[in-house]
Amino acid sequence: VSRPRQPLLDALREKRNVMTAVMLRDMRTRFFNHGLGFLVVSLWPLAHVLILLLIYTLMGRTAPFGDGLPVFFATGLIPSLTFMYVSRFMSLSLILNRPMLAFPVVKVLEIIAAFLTLFFVFVILLLSGDNPFPRDPFQALYAYLALILLSIGVGTVAGVITMFFNFFSTLYALFMILIYILSGTLFVASALPDAITYPLSFNPVLHAVEWMRLAYYEGYSGHLLDKQYLVIFGMTSLCLGLLLERMF
Repeated sequence: VSRPRQPLLDALREKRNVMTAVMLRDMRTRFFNHGLGFLVVSLWPLAHVLILLLIYTLMGRTAPFGDGLPVFFATGLIPSLTFMYVSRFMSLSLILNRPMLAFPVVKVLEIIAAFLTLFFVFVILLLSGDNPFPRDPFQALYAYLALILLSIGVGTVAGVITMFFNFFSTLYALFMILIYILSGTLFVASALPDAITYPLSFNPVLHAVEWMRLAYYEGYSGHLLDKQYLVIFGMTSLCLGLLLERMF
């Protein structure tokens, strides 16, 4: 019984060693030709969050829902910025790592970066005296995992398109501005009139934001939330992206 397993174990071990080597290479070369440059992947969206929180705090803005402005904005900014940054890097991953398309390394690095960003935000909110812990931790985790799935899926499709049309990466970056504005990041989407919320509900990132806020706030409406839509959108995008990458 052990003989047929040995080639499989050797193949898995070899793949693990190669992926580790490629990950180390990508971490070193992506930023500043130094391994610590990988932290920029996490610190860049974190800086984005902190700058926006500082601006709105100085403006004297109050939270549209809940008691704390930082936590409310974080529940919107973390999902939307995670999608923007992860899917954006994914859209460039195929063309930047063309000689190594067989290894799903960039996906691994982006997932690590996304969770590092989440960890840094938690620490900063704790140090500032806010309570970053959700009312329902499992629902918050499910929302974030569904968002990661969506980010990788959409980013994979965008990456294949970018392989054929390089200018698409620029168009995709501009499209992310619309996603940022229309995802309920800085407002309560469910409080808007139905004539506005219906077209907004086709944006899957909006559902991730609604899911996250539902996990944080008791009494939050969340009537726009469609968990199945978010997960199915992510799964379909991922399958489509992998199919297109395999075909072309």
